[in-house]
Amino acid sequence: MPLGLRRKKNKSRESSHLVENEEVGGGGKPELNGDGVAPPPAALRPRLVFHTQLAHGSATGRIEGFSNVKELYGKIAEAFNLQPTEILFCTLNTHKIDMEKLLGGQIGLEDFIFAHIKGIKKEVEVFKAEDALGLTITDNGAGYAFIKRIKEGSVVDGVKVICVGDHIECINGKNIVGTRHYEVARMLKDLPKDQSFTLKLVEPMKAFDMLEPRSKGGKPGGENKIGTGRGTLRLRSKGPATVEEVPTEFEEKAVKKVDDLLESYMGIRDTELAATMVEVGRDKVNPDEFAMALDEALGDFAFPDEFVFDVWGAIGDAKQGRF
Repeated sequence: MPLGLRRKKNKSRESSHLVENEEVGGGGKPELNGDGVAPPPAALRPRLVFHTQLAHGSATGRIEGFSNVKELYGKIAEAFNLQPTEILFCTLNTHKIDMEKLLGGQIGLEDFIFAHIKGIKKEVEVFKAEDALGLTITDNGAGYAFIKRIKEGSVVDGVKVICVGDHIECINGKNIVGTRHYEVARMLKDLPKDQSFTLKLVEPMKAFDMLEPRSKGGKPGGENKIGTGRGTLRLRSKGPATVEEVPTEFEEKAVKKVDDLLESYMGIRDTELAATMVEVGRDKVNPDEFAMALDEALGDFAFPDEFVFDVWGAIGDAKQGRF
């Protein structure tokens, strides 16, 4: 549905921030919390220390002092004497390749981080018999796109060597490292029907107890409540991360529905992106105001108007308790 009043702005989408105790610099007025009180100085705030292991098995490491996802991977790599580029993605509170526990927009303050590193490389030829391949793509926030879900009965479901968690390194010989998930999904969608194409994949390293039948990934719209701590560390697309209370029922339902819409329209799942869209829309009074704010915050995505309108409707339904 056209929204009419929407004006596009070419804004860059900044990388997500994941901070321990970050002081917003600049010498301006300090940001106020929900009670209108300035936060305490960084030196007086508790340090956030997270425990981590390699998912295929390792000793336990302790990490702290990172300010974004790439630095988080750097700290994990430093703890285990790895290169940061060896890390594909992280899960929370499980060593298994469980896409419902993927490190995304929120981390519980007591969550345990498991890092999945590169394992076997494989090259697969796929015949695109249908327009839709049946893949849902996400990325790790540091340049690696990977498979989050495989639709049962789809083209890719018939290629048993392709698995959930596989990093897509090349499509038809073109290296796509550094390409965002929505761009990878578009590239796969645009491949011609009734022709073969080649994928170079890297699967996560597995321990012996992880060698089990292939998973289809998380069910769309399934429960994705991560975080057993007293609060959560909220990752933001713009600005520093913040320590917050556990998400409200409205936030959980709205984020889940927007994530479903992202999969339906764009072939991706991204709870961080969904949470950012909900945050942008929660205080807007009409869809045109929401659309303009969305362009300001996430202009690089160039969301179609009908998608934006559906997201606006989902946020409104969640506010009214209609889910």
